Amino acid sequence: MARPVIAVTDSVFPSLDPAKAALARLEPELRMAKSASADDILAVAREADAVLVTYAKLTGDILRQLKRCKAIGRFGLGVDNIDLAAAKEMGITVTYVPDYCLQEVSDHAMAMLLALARKIPYSNALVQAGRWEMPAVVPIYRLEGRVLGLIGFGNIPRRVAPKAQAFGLNVITHDPFVSQEAAKLLGVDNVRFDQLLARSDFISVHAPLTAQTRGLLNAEALAKMKKGVLIVNTARGPLVDEQALVAALDSGQVGGAALDVLATEPPTKDSPLLGRDNVILSPHTGFYSVDALNELQTKCASDVARVLSGEQPVYPVKM
Repeated sequence: MARPVIAVTDSVFPSLDPAKAALARLEPELRMAKSASADDILAVAREADAVLVTYAKLTGDILRQLKRCKAIGRFGLGVDNIDLAAAKEMGITVTYVPDYCLQEVSDHAMAMLLALARKIPYSNALVQAGRWEMPAVVPIYRLEGRVLGLIGFGNIPRRVAPKAQAFGLNVITHDPFVSQEAAKLLGVDNVRFDQLLARSDFISVHAPLTAQTRGLLNAEALAKMKKGVLIVNTARGPLVDEQALVAALDSGQVGGAALDVLATEPPTKDSPLLGRDNVILSPHTGFYSVDALNELQTKCASDVARVLSGEQPVYPVKM
């Protein structure tokens, strides 16, 4: 029996050793594309039995030229870079890793909330500059009894909730696609959007980016929040209207923001979000841990191995 050929369109990993280990039982031949261009992808994938993809675009035109492909494995939790209709037409199974980095992003959101609320980066900057001054960081308020509003209640915010509750925060959410009963199972009230804005001392954004949610936190929404609210965004940058956020920070309506994602990444050198004591920025690292990347490769490659072995994948994409 010939060794299966598996094409890799692109990779951001230090190595593909975890994926290779998961595929080892097949003894495959891995072929790495020189670039993510269509021509370079087809050079390694046209005769391949499966394809592993990270960010490369797998268009319908590319997929229809794959002669033997049975499976496409996406190193990630979204599949918007794959033409699913064409994959279905060609009888190709597409898999992904929907539980990728859930712990990491929920940890990152909670860490940003705590750092913002306790003013840790600002305090550190003062001390590093030779200023040992408690009055400079006044006021700081107790977490216990305050309200955290989660915008969206998918897999990541469902992991944020118990972490926040452990600090004594009362957690509410707004998610029109989640039942009140499902939220209640985690001790969370699912409320109207305007109620969440009005009641929350902290707001953590976890909504998907769609045409409807782009700019969700705009000037109108920010004006409905409690004065001094603290905002965390580890979801997608364009969910927050940054111009409106800057104005709200300037006026004091928003007390601070912690952002792992921005509308433009990296920010421009003259971004008005830079240089502020009450803004924490991280370079879109919420997803990252060594463990998460190893698990991502292992789960993705294992599902491709299952398909090529005639078994059912654990995480098939519904098409």
